[in-house]
Amino acid sequence: MANTKSARKATRKIARRTIVNKARRSVLRSSVRKVEEAIAKGDRTAAMTAFKEAEPAIMRAAQRGVVHKNSASRKVSRLAHRIAKLAK
Repeated sequence: MANTKSARKATRKIARRTIVNKARRSVLRSSVRKVEEAIAKGDRTAAMTAFKEAEPAIMRAAQRGVVHKNSASRKVSRLAHRIAKLAK
């Protein structure tokens, strides 16, 4: 339990930030899931449209500190590579 006034305030701030970050992480995962489902079906056009929505969401999450910048770039790169493989 927090003992000082500043520690109690920090606890409140962390709780608010946690709620916001959970929502952002949910948006991130949902957008990635849509792309992966389209890839699994083999539908390249659906995968491309989902990817165009997912890429900004992934990078926005990285900017906000929900995921690391390199993790976001790696996720985008791997999704793009998997979509490119569908064309073959």
